[in-house]
Amino acid sequence: MAKRKKRVMALFLAMIIVSGLLLSGCGKEDDADGKVVIELVHYKPEAVDVFEALEEKFNATHDNIKLVIDSPNDAMVILKTRFIRENNPDIIGIGGDINYSNFLDANMLMDISDFDGLADIKDNYLSTNKDLEYVPQDGVYAVPYMANAAGVLYNKDMFEEHGWTIPTTWEEFNQLCETIAAEGIQPLYFGYKDTWTCLAPWNAIAVNLCDTDIAYQVNSGNAKFSEAYEEIAVKTKELLKYGQSDPVAYSYNDACTAFARGQAAMYTIGSYAIPQIKSVNPDMNIDSFVFPASSNAEENILNSGNDLMFCVMEDCEHKEEVYEVLRFLLEDENVQDYVNDQSAVPCKKGEFEIAAELTGMKEYIDNGIIADYQDHHYPNEMAVDAMIQTYLFDDSSNALETFLTRFDNEWVRYNRDIIAKVQEYQEKGE
Repeated sequence: MAKRKKRVMALFLAMIIVSGLLLSGCGKEDDADGKVVIELVHYKPEAVDVFEALEEKFNATHDNIKLVIDSPNDAMVILKTRFIRENNPDIIGIGGDINYSNFLDANMLMDISDFDGLADIKDNYLSTNKDLEYVPQDGVYAVPYMANAAGVLYNKDMFEEHGWTIPTTWEEFNQLCETIAAEGIQPLYFGYKDTWTCLAPWNAIAVNLCDTDIAYQVNSGNAKFSEAYEEIAVKTKELLKYGQSDPVAYSYNDACTAFARGQAAMYTIGSYAIPQIKSVNPDMNIDSFVFPASSNAEENILNSGNDLMFCVMEDCEHKEEVYEVLRFLLEDENVQDYVNDQSAVPCKKGEFEIAAELTGMKEYIDNGIIADYQDHHYPNEMAVDAMIQTYLFDDSSNALETFLTRFDNEWVRYNRDIIAKVQEYQEKGE
């Protein structure tokens, strides 16, 4: 993009974005003590307390570097605005999703293959990032720090009281829901008023039923979503009969609250919901299990992706100091502090104590039996969550066909450039 266009765009964004959004993006300060200032901006405002503690701890133990950590709301808006203004932080903390794919495709991220801390990261989470590349790239461009896990949270006390057992197949899961309902208890609760929550069961089911690289296959012209997603769509819709009568009337917070108060035995959501649920009922005894979407228990896979990873900006001028910050963040004590605060899953190898609520998923976490979220490949403009919500409550006889056809068409509409890039890459035989 030409510099003139960048300036015009920056001015435009400055006019439409309230000034409060930009306060944390005013650039790096000069430190009077001559220290190298390393700025880290991350997108996890809910983790502000643990990041503030990490910043204080780092600065108390390092004489030559000052670490500044920003934890803004609307972080992605702020970051993209700063990128346009060519006012980049040194490190960004983002999720392993479409934003990472776009930043990498725009050559904005530094190849950190020589960072020694990568040897301590679990291979599964490193390979997850490779699947997010539009076309294969040489090098490593992110340090996976924390993952989350999605499947089914359940009321452990309720299960023990009624003698219900954990299902390991799709048929067993449906039978469990029937049994729970027959005892006058609602099996599931949904917060589908917030469309993004429609993706939670969708993703957890998908990891068992389609290839992790289905987006690349589609972009290559070798597959169609309408074929790969049919069973996923059917099973996601079948869950509705086990939830409340009007799930689109209730938000994510409503669903967390209802589950916390014992209004449902299970909740198809990710580990990220545990702090919210516990804020309502701190004493709730929660456990979890992998969503059994297949008829073969041996095919079960945990839905787990990179929830927070650190990328170094390509134009960073202080690589060694940045690496020192990353080494600090990866120290076992600091990893455990973040895990404790956010009920997260560490991407680092080691004997870390994960949240008790994830005990039922621990075997999969420890053994790397995981697959990434399908929605990490979806462009934001495509609004797949809204598409799924519309499909779920479409009672017409051709609802499934309409949804799948629309998915194929919308994918092409919003991914034309990426599809062209992938097919050009393949034609060159690279």
